[in-house]
Amino acid sequence: MFNKLAEFEVRFEEVESLLSDPEVLANQPEFRRLSKEHSSLAELVAAFREYKKIIADMEDNRELLKEPDQEMREMAQAELLALEVRRSTLESEIKLLLLPKDPNDDKSVVLEIRAGTGGDESALFAGDLFRMYSRFAELNRWRVEVISASESDKGGYKEVVALIEGSGVFARLKYESGTHRVQRVPETEAQGRIHTSACTVAVLPEAEDVDIDINPADLKIDVYRSSGAGGQHVNTTDSAVRITHLPTGTVVACQEERSQIKNRAKAMKVLKSRILDAMVSAQNAIMAADRKSQVGSGDRSERIRTYNFPQGRMTDHRIGLTLYRLDAIMAGDIAEIADALRAHYQMEALQAQSEVN
Repeated sequence: MFNKLAEFEVRFEEVESLLSDPEVLANQPEFRRLSKEHSSLAELVAAFREYKKIIADMEDNRELLKEPDQEMREMAQAELLALEVRRSTLESEIKLLLLPKDPNDDKSVVLEIRAGTGGDESALFAGDLFRMYSRFAELNRWRVEVISASESDKGGYKEVVALIEGSGVFARLKYESGTHRVQRVPETEAQGRIHTSACTVAVLPEAEDVDIDINPADLKIDVYRSSGAGGQHVNTTDSAVRITHLPTGTVVACQEERSQIKNRAKAMKVLKSRILDAMVSAQNAIMAADRKSQVGSGDRSERIRTYNFPQGRMTDHRIGLTLYRLDAIMAGDIAEIADALRAHYQMEALQAQSEVN
């Protein structure tokens, strides 16, 4: 492990030197690539340098244990114990930093929420989930842009698709994909009975042009007049766009903008992200037997979480986490859940790595 860390440190210093090279500064694509590599190595190298200093300090304190002065020996012993604790903590941190990084972690995401079983109540809950994620995005200073939305008659959404842009969005939200179940008394329920309904959530890393190349000949593009809310611009121009990817049958529609060009650009973003996600899912399915670090089954029909309103309780069934502060969670305070899920799957990955080694 230490040989590998030493190699990373040498590479970090090389990249640091290259970033001050005038030729690199003049080549913006290369400068961005090296800056990204520098950023990815910085935390690991800092931890390794601290680890080396701790090892050196521990050696110094062991030498001081040989001193005739008892007070000096006691001070050295106390510092040695503290250094050993920090060394152990650093070793764990370094092991986590050495885990293979998900190349999508830094990306923005396409968030898709669809009402499932439960009719109108499910659509209302889909709206609640969208507000929860939107508020979480606001807390993290991410930008939320609705791509398409199909509202239900009594409020909420039958389906809503949105782009959430920012740094590290996928890393924080990728474990939200799955079936979210709600238990509560609907407003229309006269008997006060608790109903159970569900919504599905999909979090797709936003596809970049370098990730996927779509042949224009494989696309069928239809334009039509927008419907629904929108004032005077509704049904006056063919601004809505529907794109069909013929080889996969993937269909994406967008009518949120007044401009056909903008709707087309948004629809293409979602289309690319869906196709990329399908490709990655297919690859993961083939590799699943050998990938003990894989998160769940990847099946979005899998129930991952229950929101019980009468009890004010949220339970994530994957990690057995239960929190009794549902109001705060629905208001966007889901950082604790995201952190717990990330820690859980990192530990699983570490365990799988140790078994391989």
